[in-house]
Amino acid sequence: MAQETVTDLEHRLAQAQRELSESLERQAATDEVLRVISSSPGALQPVFEIILAHATRICAAKFGMLNLYDGESFDTVAFHNAPPEYVEARSGRPFRPNRESGLGYVERTRQVAHIEDVRARRVYLDGDPVVRALADLGGARTLLIVPMLKEDKLIGTIGIYRQEVRPFTDKQIDLLKNFAAQAVIAIANTRLLKELRQRTDDLSEALEQQTATAEVLQVISSSPGELEPVFNAMLENAIRTCQAGFGNLFLREDAAFRAVAVHGDSEYIRGFRHDPIVPDHPGTPLDLLPKLK
Repeated sequence: MAQETVTDLEHRLAQAQRELSESLERQAATDEVLRVISSSPGALQPVFEIILAHATRICAAKFGMLNLYDGESFDTVAFHNAPPEYVEARSGRPFRPNRESGLGYVERTRQVAHIEDVRARRVYLDGDPVVRALADLGGARTLLIVPMLKEDKLIGTIGIYRQEVRPFTDKQIDLLKNFAAQAVIAIANTRLLKELRQRTDDLSEALEQQTATAEVLQVISSSPGELEPVFNAMLENAIRTCQAGFGNLFLREDAAFRAVAVHGDSEYIRGFRHDPIVPDHPGTPLDLLPKLK
């Protein structure tokens, strides 16, 4: 009786140690993913790759894939340890899944797809090309696909695959759901960062335009009756704001155009400083200007 009690205690202790080790491994993986998210703002690929690497290893899968969803089709944007033949067949080819496939089930229901043996499914036996490639080129048998959801909107999926028939555990399913949530966080952060950068660029452009206008108005007020400094200020600000290399400003005099301001040091630009130009080539910019109303 005493021997059985000791054996039971040893078994429970070993089980507790395994659970603690698994918990620490999951926590370490989560921490590393969050670190990559924070250290690579705006860069999704390293986040996707580290998520797939951890999910595949911890869940004892052979390979993994991450798909993004645009509302109509899926695009595989990251692989981990997938067979090269399958990667070549799948890369850069957005696709619509068969509604009876695992991915089709996730698309329809926004729920987890856990298939014990993909080769026993009717969709494989009927020869669906996407499922056939997964099983025949990828060697997949048991698969687990979880949705990446943002406010109930499907934005992608994470799938892990075994090349033998061996279902995943509830803990492994929960872990993959957690990795999917981290991928959603990374995508949301990237979108917010892009919006922030765009707003910053827009504000900088508006400020530059406002500054240029203020400079021209200042020249006008400080040089009453003098047009040359005004023209020069207008042209220089236009070139700087539009990021051009050189420019010119013409005034029309009957059928000719006279350069009243030029900016740039090329021979082409210097030529405008002399005689007025009479457009003699139909279709050129100066020839079109008199026709504008």
